[in-house]
Amino acid sequence: MNASVDRRTRLFNRTCVGVLIAFAILWLVPLAWAVDTALKPNSETTNPTWAIDNPTLASFGALLAQGDILNWYAASFITSALACAGTVVTASLAAYALSRLRFRFRWLAFWFILVGIMIPSQVLVVPRFRELGAVNLLNTYWAVILPQIPIAIAVFVFKQFFDGIPKDLDEAARIDGAGFLRTYAQIVMPLARPAVSAVAIFAFVWTWNDLLWPLLALSNPEIMTIPVGLATVQGTYGIRYADTMASAVLGALPLVMVFLLFQRRIVEGIAGTGLKG
Repeated sequence: MNASVDRRTRLFNRTCVGVLIAFAILWLVPLAWAVDTALKPNSETTNPTWAIDNPTLASFGALLAQGDILNWYAASFITSALACAGTVVTASLAAYALSRLRFRFRWLAFWFILVGIMIPSQVLVVPRFRELGAVNLLNTYWAVILPQIPIAIAVFVFKQFFDGIPKDLDEAARIDGAGFLRTYAQIVMPLARPAVSAVAIFAFVWTWNDLLWPLLALSNPEIMTIPVGLATVQGTYGIRYADTMASAVLGALPLVMVFLLFQRRIVEGIAGTGLKG
């Protein structure tokens, strides 16, 4: 009996590893194709092949020469980091209130947040543009940061995690004289590091990759985010695949570096939120 269970366990583990390897290859093929195309002269990209006869960095040089890429990287980092911090704070506070407080229409508020998960962000572009224009925040960092902070899925992730934390800890903190905010900051949030990591990663990547809203909200080249800045440079090229792929590599490179540096924390964050569901 035990031998049969062990065989099934080994078979299951090997199947999971095989599936993960297959997905990893599927993810790496487009990345390898982008790098391969970016290293070719534009004249060699009309007939796609994997062979690079004359590797060159000319496309990367053209992007660096024609665009203010360092400012774009800085703008993307500032907006993504601040939007990430704002999302973690506001979503965790809302989720903690939904998880721990008892108030009228509590479940109605929670279902309203769940509905917000299904609303495409494109639907909110026009209202955002009018509201931020009315307070003269267009063409500023805040025009990109503020709309990215309210993420409904972040509230859901935090609430699922908080629901798994024993309420005895809150009650013990209140007996010791801790209020709502102190219990949240000193008891619950340190235990919610996996959820914080998952939400922070999601919010940072979401803001970094966003193109549509920053493209509408920003017109000053000095504060454009990296997707917007690279899109404006690409617009001057026409159909030049090497330059397009070079811009895609430059835009994704910081996110790849972040993943390589923090992959352990990323995996722990995603696994932790999954276990608390």
